[in-house]
Amino acid sequence: MINRFAMFAALMLSFGLAVSQPAAALDKKPYDAAAVAADQAAGKPVVIHVTAPWCSTCSAQKSAIESFKDDPALKDVALYELDYDTGGDALKALNVRSQSTLIAYKGKTETGRSAGDTSAKGLEALMKSTL
Repeated sequence: MINRFAMFAALMLSFGLAVSQPAAALDKKPYDAAAVAADQAAGKPVVIHVTAPWCSTCSAQKSAIESFKDDPALKDVALYELDYDTGGDALKALNVRSQSTLIAYKGKTETGRSAGDTSAKGLEALMKSTL
């Protein structure tokens, strides 16, 4: 049986470990127009990645983006993934014509757009344009 002290110590240790780790950047979320609008209204940096599961370019982009996950400069960037195959009206509203498109916003202002770029340097520059 675990005594209260051991349970308290375990709780404090796990809390301490959670606090000591840096926040991961680029928390990916599924596209939600209302959530994007709320983030934009709050002035947050937002990137929308239009992707498709069958798209090899999208996979390469995801790998490059994954390499930025520990970049503290990008920790506040909201990354939304929009499925090209099911995006419908959202794709029209965003004026997206192909998968593998990334759209960057600083608040409500579009700061850049990229289609088909898989270079880590180019994608990082696009994401940092939101800051």
